[in-house]
Amino acid sequence: MTGVGYAFEEAWASVRRAGRSAAVSIGTIAIAFVTLGGFLLVSVNVQRVLDRWLESAEMSVYLHDDLSEELRTGLELYLRQQVAVAAVEYVSKERALERFRADFPELLDVTTAVAQNPFPAVFEVRLRTEGMDASAVDDLTTGLAGRGGVADVRYDRRWLTRLTGIVTSARIAAAVIAGVLMLGAAFTVAAVVRLSLHARRAEIDIMQLVGAPFSYIRGPFIVEGLLLGGAGAAVALLLIGVLYSAVGRWLGPDLTGLAGAGQLHFLGLREGVIMILGGLAVGAAAGTVASRSAR
Repeated sequence: MTGVGYAFEEAWASVRRAGRSAAVSIGTIAIAFVTLGGFLLVSVNVQRVLDRWLESAEMSVYLHDDLSEELRTGLELYLRQQVAVAAVEYVSKERALERFRADFPELLDVTTAVAQNPFPAVFEVRLRTEGMDASAVDDLTTGLAGRGGVADVRYDRRWLTRLTGIVTSARIAAAVIAGVLMLGAAFTVAAVVRLSLHARRAEIDIMQLVGAPFSYIRGPFIVEGLLLGGAGAAVALLLIGVLYSAVGRWLGPDLTGLAGAGQLHFLGLREGVIMILGGLAVGAAAGTVASRSAR
């Protein structure tokens, strides 16, 4: 029997003997990796939504009610001449009111109770997203704010940039939390492996006396940690899948409306491989540390 085969056979037998201790270790790793996997799942979907919003970011140029037709035409021509502008659509006060009534029929009484149309006319400007410097759009925003007839300029990308910064900070915090939990899981795995080592102390002493190589002495304990870590990561993936399906059925329409149809995704192959390899690495590292006492 090869050293690798011997290590896996002995490690599997040790995991089976450990019983409840091994189950606790796998559960601890699963909790840590559920946190990591949940972070990856939310991160992937939030990034998809942010990318889609950033690609479709628009600028809204609100106009004064007393804007003359000549100034409106000149402003529209000015917008169409800008290199950062892909398309321009003029929405009159009347059309803005019609849109509101169509989108929010439950608020129809509110609009009919108002004597005058409260909505301003607006230019909806779709910006170019490829090959454009953010400074060009900022210059356009500044230029529009100083033109006559412009009441206000709203640019989506500004708050999207702030939202991206918040998401980045949340990712860092989640990564730190997941790291702390994985460190605790590694200590649990090391404790279980160390118990297995003490249970086989007499056998290890005999192997050392007859000159058995260290790969045969320490290998089973390293593989035991690896098996525990991989099993914990696999259980975490299963739990995340169950939770994802449950939340999807519970909040499916609301989530789809927020993110857009077809935008919500489960963890991809890359994220799944990262979790499994991470579990194997944590377990193997813990097994390696625990097996150092077998000298």
